[in-house]
Amino acid sequence: MKKFMLLLIVLVSASMLGACSWFQEADQSLKYADQAKEHIQTLSDFAEQAPQMIQDAATDPETKKQLENRLNELKKDIEQFNLINAPTIAKDIHAQLVEKNKILLQEINQAVDNGHLALDRLQNSPILATISDITGLINRIENLGL
Repeated sequence: MKKFMLLLIVLVSASMLGACSWFQEADQSLKYADQAKEHIQTLSDFAEQAPQMIQDAATDPETKKQLENRLNELKKDIEQFNLINAPTIAKDIHAQLVEKNKILLQEINQAVDNGHLALDRLQNSPILATISDITGLINRIENLGL
C-alpha cells in the first residue's frame, strides 16, 4: 500500500509539473504575442502618419525635426524588439519579424544620416512597403494567443 501511495504521489507531482510548464509556456506565448502586436501597431501608426509628415517636412522645419525624432525612436523600438527572447512556439515568427526589422533598420539608416533626416532619401525609400510586409504577419501573431 505504501508503494502504491508513493507511486501515486510521484505521478500526481509529475503531472502537476508538466501542467505548470504548459501554463508557463502559454503565458510566455501570450506575453510575446502582446509585445509583437504592440511593436507592429507602433510601426503601423508610423506608416499611417508618415506620408503627411514627409509632405509637411518639406516646408516645415519643425515637422522635419519631429519626423527625424520619430525615426530615431522607431530605430530604438526595433532594436529592443529584436532582442526579445521569444517562446518556443513563436521562434519562427520572431525570426521572420527580426529579419524584416533588420531590413527596416537599414532603410531607416539610409534616410537618417548621423541622426539627421535626409528627406529626399526618405521620400524614395521603401520604408512604408517594408512596414506593410511586417504588419502582414499580425494574423500569425494573433494565433499565438489561442
